[in-house]
Amino acid sequence: MTIQTPAPFPSRHAPEQVAFDRRELGVILGLYGRMVAAGEWRDYGISHLRDAAVFSVFRRTAENPLYRIEKHPKLRLKQGQYAVVGMDGQILKRGHDLRTVLRVLERKLIRAVD
Repeated sequence: MTIQTPAPFPSRHAPEQVAFDRRELGVILGLYGRMVAAGEWRDYGISHLRDAAVFSVFRRTAENPLYRIEKHPKLRLKQGQYAVVGMDGQILKRGHDLRTVLRVLERKLIRAVD
């Protein structure tokens, strides 16, 4: 008869779904508010999936998203866990720092105001 002893370090299971934390949402909603004030964006949606969290922005409610701001924690040590994806699925910017990644959209805000 063999006795199984518990592992010294219990394994950590991946969370059931990925979500944006309060700091990340603050940064994203700050940009969203500025774009709404400029008249560029009108609606948003948030999806918390098993492997990613997605913040989608829309020009109108009943259309495809203009941009998706995605968080993929599995890519944290590789290309970076944050990405901005365009309407056509093209990755516009990817990186480790959310503020840096969102700068690609800040440039569009500057152009819209000018």
